[in-house]
Amino acid sequence: MLARAVNPCLLPRNFHRIRPFPAERTYHEDPRWPGWEVVVGLEVHAQLKTRQKLFSESLTSELGHVANTHVSPYDAAFPGTLPHLNSKCVDLALRTALALDSKVQPRSAFDRKHYFYSDLPTGYQITQHYAPIASDGALHLSRGDVVVRIKQIQLEQDTAKSTFDPRHHLSQIDLNRAGTGLVEIVSESDMRSPEEAGDYVRTLQAVLRSVGASDGNMEQGSLRCDANVSVNKPGGPFGTRCEIKNLNSVKFMMVAITCEVLRHIKLLETGQVVSQETRGFDELKSQTFKLRSKEDAPDYRYMPDPNLPPLLVNQAIITLAINSMPELPGAMRSRLCSQGLSKRDTEVLMSVDSGREVGFDGEPGSGGAVAYFESLSKGRDPKIVVNWMTHELLGQLGARKETFTQNPVSVEQMGELIDMVQDGSITGTSGKTLLHHMITHRSREMPSKLAADLSLAALSKNSLSDSLKKLCEEAIAALPEEAGVVRKGNERVIMKLVGKVMKDSRGRADAKAATDLLKELLLPKQ
Repeated sequence: MLARAVNPCLLPRNFHRIRPFPAERTYHEDPRWPGWEVVVGLEVHAQLKTRQKLFSESLTSELGHVANTHVSPYDAAFPGTLPHLNSKCVDLALRTALALDSKVQPRSAFDRKHYFYSDLPTGYQITQHYAPIASDGALHLSRGDVVVRIKQIQLEQDTAKSTFDPRHHLSQIDLNRAGTGLVEIVSESDMRSPEEAGDYVRTLQAVLRSVGASDGNMEQGSLRCDANVSVNKPGGPFGTRCEIKNLNSVKFMMVAITCEVLRHIKLLETGQVVSQETRGFDELKSQTFKLRSKEDAPDYRYMPDPNLPPLLVNQAIITLAINSMPELPGAMRSRLCSQGLSKRDTEVLMSVDSGREVGFDGEPGSGGAVAYFESLSKGRDPKIVVNWMTHELLGQLGARKETFTQNPVSVEQMGELIDMVQDGSITGTSGKTLLHHMITHRSREMPSKLAADLSLAALSKNSLSDSLKKLCEEAIAALPEEAGVVRKGNERVIMKLVGKVMKDSRGRADAKAATDLLKELLLPKQ
């Protein structure tokens, strides 16, 4: 790779910073800790969605794989084995850097970070501490006018996984994860509350998924956070920071930051000193606990890795990365709002879309909710389409505890269903029944055929079989008291009769047509 500086003219408009970085955040008092300012910075480790590991040809393992089955001699630190850089990991790191408006370094290098632990076979971790692949980026949070600066983005290898068996009092090491490619994204300390930290992680997840760099699933361990927390008096210097390690959910991360803030304030208000240290978080007790005194760079004895040459990124590689970039969440949000969707509906689609499957090595994954919506809304009212998607389709999937990726209803099926409701072929109630049938039975039949098979065609006032009139007469006979009240002029009670008609017709009757016909039968003609 020949080194050459990045030409900013090649970057699309959305990669340029749309506002300068804030020099200093304005202080707003938080009622939870009056008189104190909270300062938070995050280090996010995201597992790159590649088929192979960062420095070996071993396949990347996934949750549920049998332990120690995706291991090469290099991963297990056999003597004489050498690393070979996976170019796909570099490509995904470059996509991440561009999406975070970062400055890609034409020359970066790999370092060895030394520490001895059972999950690190070599006794060191390869990372990019001193010369990262990118730096000086920015992430605009989805809520409020908040910009979080990105200090640096670096490639590094993951460690193995250690588990403790309490029954046999043994620690077990699974090398499947050893050497898996990670991208570490280090923010500046620009966040001022646990909520901003949570928004940062969620926004970053959406960006990583949109560019195909990582699936960002914290529950499965493919995205982990370390939070640096300190408190200070407004206008004063930053306090002593403590790092909370390995937070694997946004909710627990916010709780951990809150607990740590309260701990710092309690110490300072009682005249004690906050010690710089690394801490863990006990989710059951909702409290942090000391792991060790905080290490600095000299403690890790960083040194250049002698087996890996510098990583040089030339103009052609940057251009290729730019050309392969998909639409970013911010641009997608603006486009959906321009189609007439409300902010709430847009956020619902975006949140569902962020959970879509991410393909390996930057390849497109399964289509998300936004792509489904845009295909569905061609030639249809987008507001009607989004209502059917968010209220009915997502609602019924949620009731079955299924995600959108498990949606069995095709765009063609959903489109015909909406059209049939809109043109009166079936009622809205029957449409919901059909949708439930297609989801429950995983039916590939089109709604028009299903409606005929299930006898769900709408009944109208002018039905040749007089079915609607018969249903209305039966409702009047079944509810004589309500019918009598309507005859006396109280039209509000008529809805009980309409409900009876809808129930007897299994939702096939048109509610408005039934109301009109009941009025003709019960009210004296003017």
